[in-house]
Amino acid sequence: MKTSYQKNNLFGAFDLHSNNCYLAIIDGEDNRVYHQKMPNSPDIILTELEPYKDDLTGIVVESTYNWYWLVDLLMDNGYDLHLANPAAIQKYNGLKHSDDKYDAFWLAHLLLLGILPEGYIYPKNERPIRDLLRKRGHLVSLRTSLINSLQGIIQRNCGTNLSASKIKATRKDNVSQLLNSNEDLALSGSVSLESIRCLGDQISRIEKVVLEKVKLRKEFEKLHTMSGVGDILALTIMLETGSIDRFRKVGDFTSYCRKVPSKWTSNSKNKGKGNVKNGNKYLSWAFSEAAEFARRYDDLARAFYNRKSAKNNNMVARSALAHKLARAAYYVMRDQVAFDPQKLFA
Repeated sequence: MKTSYQKNNLFGAFDLHSNNCYLAIIDGEDNRVYHQKMPNSPDIILTELEPYKDDLTGIVVESTYNWYWLVDLLMDNGYDLHLANPAAIQKYNGLKHSDDKYDAFWLAHLLLLGILPEGYIYPKNERPIRDLLRKRGHLVSLRTSLINSLQGIIQRNCGTNLSASKIKATRKDNVSQLLNSNEDLALSGSVSLESIRCLGDQISRIEKVVLEKVKLRKEFEKLHTMSGVGDILALTIMLETGSIDRFRKVGDFTSYCRKVPSKWTSNSKNKGKGNVKNGNKYLSWAFSEAAEFARRYDDLARAFYNRKSAKNNNMVARSALAHKLARAAYYVMRDQVAFDPQKLFA
């Protein structure tokens, strides 16, 4: 729906869904200039925006799971884009009615007022390799679930434990000999083992491509000096962090890594928790993995872990170690300095 307007600064916003979007445009006095629901068609979207292009100060796109294509489309066509952070956007309490139209105008209103909580628009050319590394993580998770399932089958039916390393061994089949007394168990073990090995091959394939295509940028090279951080974890931290300059303080970075506890208090009383899923789950995984490797192979990290574990429990100790490493990584990346375990665990 279009209304007449005098040329001035306009502010637009998209409420984006899987197969359609709602576009709303307001002027500098918060008057509604245009609103329309339309399919997710690049040609239609650009056609509808064209009459307002010269007057649009900015356009907001909500950071939904499928924002890449729309943000890229609009930026490639010269629009000033703002990626809204939906987790930080609040609606008025007590609303009787809310829909796509309201949501789109609300985003445009926040942009007009200059109070829109914004997310980071990750560089277009780096997204594919980052997503490929995320796919590796997905496959690792699937393989781990299959290994856990197979270990359960062996424990229940054979009364023995078989380590993950023995299950993943490619030169020797350590599974079939345990389950060959029953054809159904044997088939279950065979299918599981074949799937585990197939996933292992695909994981190795991805790792090879990633290591060939991308190298640590200068500001991330020192990550290799950190306890528990190898090639894959260093690349994961680099690609998921993006520009370290976007984090003003170390607390902002550790919060983004999900390594800061979410807790609401009032008058020293616990009033609940916030959204524990805020932040980047891939960085959370990377520093948890780094903490586990550091605990195993670094004496100072292990001593820190043991002290925390003795006072609390293993889960708290792992979280504390991961938080320590996330804080250290921030300074390593920001200042481009080598990791100093003595300073971290003193």
